[in-house]
Amino acid sequence: MSEQTTPAFNVQKIFLKDMSFESPNSPDVFRKQWKPEVKMDMKSENKDLGNDNFEVVLTLTINTKVEGDAAFLVEIQQAGIFSIKNFSDEQKKHALNAYCQNVLFPYAREAIDNVVVKGGFPALMLAPINFDAIYQQAQAKQAAAAKEKESANVQ
Repeated sequence: MSEQTTPAFNVQKIFLKDMSFESPNSPDVFRKQWKPEVKMDMKSENKDLGNDNFEVVLTLTINTKVEGDAAFLVEIQQAGIFSIKNFSDEQKKHALNAYCQNVLFPYAREAIDNVVVKGGFPALMLAPINFDAIYQQAQAKQAAAAKEKESANVQ
């Protein structure tokens, strides 16, 4: 393989794009027994920056309640610029929708833990996420929906 066609993946930059922390019921929430209910929402977006560079933004929203009252809300946009060269369309799609998130998540997880502790709460260590499995499930779901739509059109 020549150098011009060899696939290449590089992390150009990792950065915190946006972050917010709210603790609307403090200090009262600190008097409650700490048995948190943690809900996490996640989404990811990517943008072509040209010259084989892409910005990927992983957004995590953590909503934590104690005894039914909001303890804290954290939203983070952890981002990166990635260089992806000479990948097939499918490989590029997989890299942008799974591999880049695998790179970004540990940074987001650390930032969330830091801000939660600074907010006076116990550390919140989010469990690892298998973005490859999530990507494969989404692909399988899309394929099944396309197949269902195709068979509906045949009838």
